[in-house]
Amino acid sequence: MVKPLAFKGDKRPKKRKRIENDPAESETPDSKELQTTATAAAAQPAEDDDSWVTADVVGDISGPSIIVLPTETATCIACDPNGKVFASAIENIIERDLATAEPHDVRQVWVANQVAGSESFTFKGHHGKYLGCDKFGILSATREAVSSEDSFSVIPCPEGPGFFALQTARDTFLTVDEDKASPDVRGDADAIGFTTTFRIRMQARFKPKLKVAKEEKAKAKISRKELEEAVGRKLDDEEVKRLKRARRDGNYHEAMLDVKVKGKHDKYA
Repeated sequence: MVKPLAFKGDKRPKKRKRIENDPAESETPDSKELQTTATAAAAQPAEDDDSWVTADVVGDISGPSIIVLPTETATCIACDPNGKVFASAIENIIERDLATAEPHDVRQVWVANQVAGSESFTFKGHHGKYLGCDKFGILSATREAVSSEDSFSVIPCPEGPGFFALQTARDTFLTVDEDKASPDVRGDADAIGFTTTFRIRMQARFKPKLKVAKEEKAKAKISRKELEEAVGRKLDDEEVKRLKRARRDGNYHEAMLDVKVKGKHDKYA
């Protein structure tokens, strides 16, 4: 299910408490029901994590993102409902550190997707149209279907992880000019430099490394009681640690079989 974007300061909807009228329903659930509920609750944050993190490598870039510009006052690429692209001031930022930037306006958010069968990316705006660059270097977001002008190569910059340049189909680069009254974003730079080096901030739940880490953590969450029920006997501390480690490493069933066999040998020893 697609979730609406949430921003800092937004009021969270309060969950209504259920009134227990039926005494039968108010009975304490058994341990298995409690464990199932706890497991579901532990898995929920991975899907609902709407915090923002920095894309460190090209492979991280996916989902709702903001393209942060290297300007004196923190700005990012945005577009209005008519597809006009402009530099928008960032309000959600800590001590002017661009690595903490978050959007406060849906116009600042672009949904990044890698084009199937290529190294290029598209950036879809809040109004369902794609960021593009014409032959004059003018940026706009007016197309509902992707063309070559709406695809960009994301190139890592020498500054280190988390810095990227966006290259157009005509081998020029997106850049920002601060010499004007307000920063001007264009796509006609000939080479990578300071003004073409951007940061891409994205929602944490779409970052592959974080998704894998949360999945591994969820896999490791199993109680001692559940393990003992699966084995059919009491387990010592070392056996519990071994089985939990096996769940993380992906060889849980083999480890479980070994523990069961060991239990049988001990029984008849």
